[in-house]
Amino acid sequence: MRILVIEDNRDILANILDYLQIKGFVVDCAQDGVSGLHLAVSQDYDLIVLDLMLPGIEGYEVCRRLRQDAGKTVPIIMLTARDGLDDRIKGLNVGADDYLVKPFALSELVARIQAVLRRSQGNPSRKLQVADLEYDLDTLAVSRAGKPLKLNPVGLRLLQALMQRSPAVVRRETLEELLWGDNLPSSDSLRSHVHQLRQVIDKPFDSNLLHTVHGIGFQLVADDDELA
Repeated sequence: MRILVIEDNRDILANILDYLQIKGFVVDCAQDGVSGLHLAVSQDYDLIVLDLMLPGIEGYEVCRRLRQDAGKTVPIIMLTARDGLDDRIKGLNVGADDYLVKPFALSELVARIQAVLRRSQGNPSRKLQVADLEYDLDTLAVSRAGKPLKLNPVGLRLLQALMQRSPAVVRRETLEELLWGDNLPSSDSLRSHVHQLRQVIDKPFDSNLLHTVHGIGFQLVADDDELA
């Protein structure tokens, strides 16, 4: 699941980013209303976490423009220090799906994200499956052939990206951007993480699902369905 967080407070933004990534979400960030609105209009997201007090364009106006001008139906959770009834009603009236008052627990934010996603998708559970490999995005449980597997946070995000795009080949640069954004590691970290992922999901089993497409990227698919 890909989430956009629009929040101008650097500390709050960093905490939300780290926590959502640990929970397996792919996260993009913006620190003002103008850049946040641009990302929200030009990219596809499963959900937007939107602060109200933003430089450039305030959160209410960002939400209004997304709904009325751009016709975007992406779920939006508003964050604000304003806890008055009128503020909450205004946020909901301009198109927000939920409203969370600061300060809040990160675990509550994730619970609200999952609840809003379930309502918007009409899906009580979010599970990915490729062959006998399964990944429950709500519980972060990964298994293959019924055997539970353990992955670190980067491995979970990498697996999610590959499973969501399976059987397509995912380019190296796409995976690097999803995992690290503009802060790319200096070494070939992607190769290392792919190797670790392969050791967990393939090595103990009779067939391989994770394939290297040399010079292009990686592909998660059963051998019989391999594209390249």
